[in-house]
Amino acid sequence: WTPLLRLDRGTAGRLHAAALEHPGWVRVLDFLTHVVWDPVTMRLLVAALVVWLLVRRALRLALWAAVTATASGLLGLLVKALVARARPHLPDPVSQAPGFSFPSGHAMTATTSCAVLLLVLLPLVPRRWRPLPWALAAVSVVGVGYTRVALGVHWLSDVVAGWFLGLAVVTATTLAFEAWRVDVGRAPTTPAQGLEPEIRSEHPEPPVGTPERS
Repeated sequence: WTPLLRLDRGTAGRLHAAALEHPGWVRVLDFLTHVVWDPVTMRLLVAALVVWLLVRRALRLALWAAVTATASGLLGLLVKALVARARPHLPDPVSQAPGFSFPSGHAMTATTSCAVLLLVLLPLVPRRWRPLPWALAAVSVVGVGYTRVALGVHWLSDVVAGWFLGLAVVTATTLAFEAWRVDVGRAPTTPAQGLEPEIRSEHPEPPVGTPERS
């Protein structure tokens, strides 16, 4: 699609020119994308969250977090293999990355990981402070996308696709979790409340054998 191709190339060209002019900024971007927002870092955070949930005996919530993260990773690999889009080839590249380009695995992992952390932990945050984790999540998701395009290893459309695919995975698994909540007689929640407000209590989930509502 010509307009999308023009947007991809124009954005890549402008950000690449800026990167060549500011090598110090490139080092910052490298640190952010390969350490702070690296997929391994994000997955380790989710893994730590899952362990904490298991200790809290929030088994279904732990399963939701693990399934969401795993499904996101597998879907990203599948789409990459199906689309097989080449990465940008820019003059004097400032960074390199292996594999196919579409979608951005960094963007997709950041989206799902931040959503999982946010939806699970939000009930533990006082209401007046809740805009802060939302802002941190937004900065992380947008920021990692910016680093991938600015370093010349992804097209803008790769990043946007990663965002939307990650959001789609979270939406699908969240709807399934909400269906379970309704089945056991708990009220539906909104993103502003977090996925399971009961996580604050001593017994965050009903026993496994709890009968479903008729």
